Amino acid sequence: MELIQTKEAQQYDSLNTQDLEIKQGVFSKLLKMLDLSVLDTMGEQQAREQISEICNQLLNEVSKPLTLLTRQKIIKLINDEVLGLGPLETLFSDPSVSDILVNRFDNIFVEKQGKLEKVAVQFYDNKHLLNIIDRIVSSVGRRIDESSPMVDARLKDGSRVNAIIPPLALDGPSLSIRRFTVEKLKAEQLIQFNSMSEHMGQLIQAAVLGKLNILISGGTGSGKTTLLNILSGYIPEEERIITIEDSAELQLQQPHTVRLETRIANIEGKGEVTQRDLVKNTLRMRPDRIVIGEVRGSEAIDMLTAMNTGHEGSLTTLHANTPRDALGRLENMVCMGGFDMPVKNIRTQIASAINLVIQLQRQEDGRRRVTSIQEINGMEGEIITMSEIFSFVRTGKDEAGNIIGDFKPTGVVPNFHKQLKAKGISLPISIFGLEMNGLNF
Repeated sequence: MELIQTKEAQQYDSLNTQDLEIKQGVFSKLLKMLDLSVLDTMGEQQAREQISEICNQLLNEVSKPLTLLTRQKIIKLINDEVLGLGPLETLFSDPSVSDILVNRFDNIFVEKQGKLEKVAVQFYDNKHLLNIIDRIVSSVGRRIDESSPMVDARLKDGSRVNAIIPPLALDGPSLSIRRFTVEKLKAEQLIQFNSMSEHMGQLIQAAVLGKLNILISGGTGSGKTTLLNILSGYIPEEERIITIEDSAELQLQQPHTVRLETRIANIEGKGEVTQRDLVKNTLRMRPDRIVIGEVRGSEAIDMLTAMNTGHEGSLTTLHANTPRDALGRLENMVCMGGFDMPVKNIRTQIASAINLVIQLQRQEDGRRRVTSIQEINGMEGEIITMSEIFSFVRTGKDEAGNIIGDFKPTGVVPNFHKQLKAKGISLPISIFGLEMNGLNF
């Protein structure tokens, strides 16, 4: 496999073995000379200047003559070691990188435009990687060691981090970083990227304005949070929005927004605040809209109860491969919460709470696409009935490996079309693949 090298990453390879040894020696002396706790009281720029000054002094003592460029590279690497994420800082400087996946110290992949690529950047050894992981988790008040070998955390820029170390990770520490996207995408861009059609965009905008309860379903990395951000952008500014997340990623711009985030237990096993706790508390906060980053456990029953008791226009995401699977997962989550309810009653709750399921998929060509939009109609016996409104019809692949297909309406006019019309939200009947033909919709 050909290794991908960003321009910034080349600084690691352009230093020869002797220069890297000099860098390590200077770094070790720096740690003895400098009280790192003092750096916490400084701004980042001031801390970098302090480190650079000491490094220059130490490099003056090195017997080997160094070029100015080599000195600058060594000082940059040391700054990254002390204040940043070490070798990973070079990957963070590349805006096209969406995920950074460290399998072990010398085996690192990144995701660019939906595809994984191995990069040349690496750590010195597993101990070096473990030091960086420890710095990440300790900066947010968490710990990782043999007694607690897994951790979820968030970087200062909002990027999500998961780390797992031996004895659970057999080949050495593993680190997964989901980059926080500063640029907020809009529906128009998804249409340009061929992630959905213009008519799909019209429908989902109308659904949010009409206060339908919407469930976004898809696999890992399929773009659920991105679409949730886009949908939440349609919520009117005068409405009070409360967001609930495990790790804050939503970028709502409305002025009346309250952001809530869960908390894990401390070392003594106390102080945990779950999504269910936050959902319950949210109902006492007079929300106009409740936005849950991802429903994944017993909070599902409280969310469904809220949707069924006047909290219209709620939005959430869920991991599932199809809209039907998404409803099955919701059903399982309610059961996992310990609620002794007949299956039919649970399904009735789901059918009456959720109006629309939007299915996303990350496909082989790296594109994220809306592959299905389905309305929940109600119950027939013990089965929840659904109607597909739009689907992505795949027809093949081109020579470059790109998937060929079209977003097509199924010809089904959703039941909520009249409901939206009554609220003054007009959707042309033609977007559903039908002509008026004198019919009254």
